[in-house]
Amino acid sequence: MEKDRVQEGKNKEDLFCTNCSSKILLSQVGNYSKCELQLPKMTQRKGVAEIETDLITECFQVKDPFHFENVGFSKTVGNIKYLTCSDCELGPVGWQKLPIGPCCIAISRVCHGCSLVESSSIEENRI
Repeated sequence: MEKDRVQEGKNKEDLFCTNCSSKILLSQVGNYSKCELQLPKMTQRKGVAEIETDLITECFQVKDPFHFENVGFSKTVGNIKYLTCSDCELGPVGWQKLPIGPCCIAISRVCHGCSLVESSSIEENRI
């Protein structure tokens, strides 16, 4: 468990997009959860036929998408709707299993407690 990222079972800090620093989720709103999902990589190599994925094992969940500050949804793929930054459309940063599963933000896909304005190097705060 990412103990430095979790406080009392919730996200300790505000969560930001790693690309444009848009705030995605306020601190203490998402519930920490163990999970297992092959989430498509945010960038795909050209010329590769299969979609490349990362195994996501930890996330913050919210029951209602209106709890987010700034998140967009992609088209549905199978029974999953992918979450993106609604400002720059980088993603997926998370997912929602349909028909009515919780919305999940991958801990490894967001910046914790930082923004490009506040930090000279966003890379320092990524997991």
